[in-house]
Amino acid sequence: VNHHFVSPQIFHFAFLAYILLQSFAVMSCDASAIDGMCASSGSITLHKSIVQIAIRFLSHDDVAAAAALSGTNPELVRLISTLVISASILFVIAFHFINKEWHLWRDIKLTTEGLLDQVPDISPMVNLPDLIDTDASNDDDNKGQNSKTTPPKSLVDPANPSLLQCYSPSTLTQLTPVPNLSKSQVDALALRAKNAQLCWKQSTFPQRRRVLRTLQKYVVSHVDQICRLCATDSGKTQVDALLGEILTTCEKIRTLLHHGETWLEPSFREVNPMMMHKTAWVEYVPLGVLGIIAPWNYPFHNMLNHVLSGLFSGNAVVTKCSEHTSWSSVYFHSICRAALEANGFDPDLVQLCTGVAETGKAMVECPHIDKIFFTGSPSVGRHVMAGAAPHLKPVVLELGGKDAMVFCEDVRLEEVFPWAMRGCFQNCGQNCCGVERLFVYESISKDFIKAMAEKVKNLRQGCPLGKDDVDCGAMVMDQQCDLIQALIDDAVAKGAVLHCGGKRNSSDNIAKGGQFYQPTLISGVTSKMRIWKEEVFGPIMCVIIVPDDNDDTCVQLVNDCPFGLGSSVYSASKTRALAIGSQFQTGMFTANDFGVNYLIQSLPFGGVKESGFGRFAGPEGLRACCLERSIVIDRIPGVKTSIPRAIDYPMDTNRGMGFGKGLVELFYGDSLFVKIKGIVSLIRYG
Repeated sequence: VNHHFVSPQIFHFAFLAYILLQSFAVMSCDASAIDGMCASSGSITLHKSIVQIAIRFLSHDDVAAAAALSGTNPELVRLISTLVISASILFVIAFHFINKEWHLWRDIKLTTEGLLDQVPDISPMVNLPDLIDTDASNDDDNKGQNSKTTPPKSLVDPANPSLLQCYSPSTLTQLTPVPNLSKSQVDALALRAKNAQLCWKQSTFPQRRRVLRTLQKYVVSHVDQICRLCATDSGKTQVDALLGEILTTCEKIRTLLHHGETWLEPSFREVNPMMMHKTAWVEYVPLGVLGIIAPWNYPFHNMLNHVLSGLFSGNAVVTKCSEHTSWSSVYFHSICRAALEANGFDPDLVQLCTGVAETGKAMVECPHIDKIFFTGSPSVGRHVMAGAAPHLKPVVLELGGKDAMVFCEDVRLEEVFPWAMRGCFQNCGQNCCGVERLFVYESISKDFIKAMAEKVKNLRQGCPLGKDDVDCGAMVMDQQCDLIQALIDDAVAKGAVLHCGGKRNSSDNIAKGGQFYQPTLISGVTSKMRIWKEEVFGPIMCVIIVPDDNDDTCVQLVNDCPFGLGSSVYSASKTRALAIGSQFQTGMFTANDFGVNYLIQSLPFGGVKESGFGRFAGPEGLRACCLERSIVIDRIPGVKTSIPRAIDYPMDTNRGMGFGKGLVELFYGDSLFVKIKGIVSLIRYG
């Protein structure tokens, strides 16, 4: 069964329906044929099993279930089995009508579609690059790869400004360069996407699902290759790539396959008594061409994330990838084009723009692009808004955060240690929703810091492409190490305690230097320090002690921050955790968990304050790719609105005012007398 579509309920329904058909087949036979058929098909055994399950369910006694069937007439067994099956199916159908969140017929349709419509394999159409062999990275014969000991001073190739230099941050190995596109080249690519979208916007939802299923099939069968590409270009460990790149992307596809069409169906709205003869709804129309400016921390997911929602909503998508991860983005982009081409659609529907800031600026100002989705820093986000403003071009801004993770005094420390480690050191801390502030209640803070110091010291850091296991990889940007160092130095100078780390990693196990910053634990952080409010985006565990274990104080400390993306609270009491978290000024909150908001792709993702505005993911994010158009038509044939003489041109003020007041009194008056008065006015002036 194609798992891309199937909900758990549909398995139950299919199983019950199958057994019911088997039962009817048995019962429809004449008595003389039953025994022979049952003996050959084993259907009596099946019926006995069903009855046995039912008895076990009611009595919770396996012995009683077996005894009840011993010596029982086969006809009676079949009868009881059929009744059990019928009751179960009736329950499933009733549950479908009672539980509005379960769309039974949709699930059946999508399951059938997934079973009968096999998608093409695009593996032969996608040429992945040669992956770095760290044991032979000095070999100049490696295709498109040369060894260096320092990163280039500028990504723009000084010998050829039309090219961008690419290199691996964990080995400093030079990778194949990519184009540095000009404004005219960006405009040309966007125009090609715009022309391709004219056909694509007429495509059906099954056709769009087929493209997404093609992508899903390729991703699932190339997990190792994609993870190594991400590790090569962004320095992350392969496990971090699997969790942050593969898992999230596959869930995004699954969610769109299962819910996307429902979210984009016309949304019918109630009409008021005055318009009771009308039908009103909102339809979601493709905007045209979406412009995506993607960050560097998750190159594969950031490439596909908005491409998936953009394509499913009927748009073309032009992506400007980060100049720091352009090498892998070129190959990830080719997967999207291959999926379109293999299903008979114009691959020009998706375009990739590689380049530096000027390329992104050209995208924002491009007349062929209808909306911008930007993920990055607040400072660059402001430039994006300024560039879009003269064109009145809408923007969605996801500008990072300083997410808080709170540990109340009633938690079991051994249970929350893994969450603190994963929250701070996933992807070497380079997460939009990574934990940058750990609020630990005072009574458990000493034990927590002591245990954490040991765990952070023991983290293994190094190149993620070799044979040795590593916990933390490299920093994508070399200058980010300098920023982190400045924040740590400022905090220590103002009284913070540095327990471990706190500098670049230049140990012997780091091949060729690379761009590594040591996993760091710092405590005693106060609001006077830069690290309190500035985004770190690195492998730093920053512990803030909540005095007197006070919940109100905790809320004040958490909210004393310019960012507001995500947050989490851990407590033995779910009610308490929710009560604390509900007061946080953040766009997302999780009780006793971390990072799951984004893995639940039916939820919108985004924040408040310096973390930006607008949402992606969920129905809100998918509909953000569309024009929300309001539609009104006549409900009853032959019954339509006409303009009464009292308010038609030429205008009679006295008559028009009398008629209008009558309407107001009839429909909005708060007493029967006022409403009757309104009716009289309508008759008098109408």
